[in-house]
Amino acid sequence: MRCLLLIIISLAAIRPAIAQNEFCGITNTSFKAGESITFKVYYNLGKLFIGAGEAVFTCQLEKLNGKDVYHVTGDGKTFRTYDWFFKVRDKYESYIDTATLLPQRFIRNVDEGGYKIYANVTFDHIHNTAISDKATIKTPACIQDVISAIYYARNINFDKYKPGDKIPFDMYLDDKIYNIYIRYIGKETVETKFGKFRAIKFAPLLIQGTMFEGGEKMTVWVSDDANKVPLRVDSPISVGSIKVDMVAYKNLRYNFTSLISK
Repeated sequence: MRCLLLIIISLAAIRPAIAQNEFCGITNTSFKAGESITFKVYYNLGKLFIGAGEAVFTCQLEKLNGKDVYHVTGDGKTFRTYDWFFKVRDKYESYIDTATLLPQRFIRNVDEGGYKIYANVTFDHIHNTAISDKATIKTPACIQDVISAIYYARNINFDKYKPGDKIPFDMYLDDKIYNIYIRYIGKETVETKFGKFRAIKFAPLLIQGTMFEGGEKMTVWVSDDANKVPLRVDSPISVGSIKVDMVAYKNLRYNFTSLISK
């Protein structure tokens, strides 16, 4: 269950590339301070899905260096009954400027099977740099971190795209700049524990690695309403497959108008 948070937020296609800034200037219309969303991760080997872990994303309004920021935290962990196989205790934090949706600070504190990483990064958007504990690197305009990218992407207007279109943006991780993109697939109905939702469907492009097979094999559904809440993620992995479902939520900015029936 490595990189539990990265699986859940479907961060896609990590490969170095030239900066692309298609979404500079997006403003927040999808989430608000006080929002909390919980996801459950299921692992499948054969025909049975087993609950292996969960991740909880919360958003609070705070001040950072005199600026209003959304302090977004993503806590991911395997369930204790699964810890014997691969124990995960991950915490990601992003401090996001409420006016620009650009990250100001990013903290990554992960423990995955005993492999530990701690990073504390400050973004200087005036001088286009990211300053970490280990390095200072140049960044393109409108750079995002792992967490801010998800909240940024929730404000994308998918109605302006047609099925098959790619939607790129730039992301910082581990002192490198990556170009990631999602391919918009279209809209369809998805059934969850809460009922049937109208959903926006897309596929992140994944690179081949120890967990993922590579290509556009992961599928993501988000609510087709003003909230654009992730509802489900499906993906094959090196052994078996995973499914990630939204299992709890509170303090959404809008009603779930995409909920068709309970």
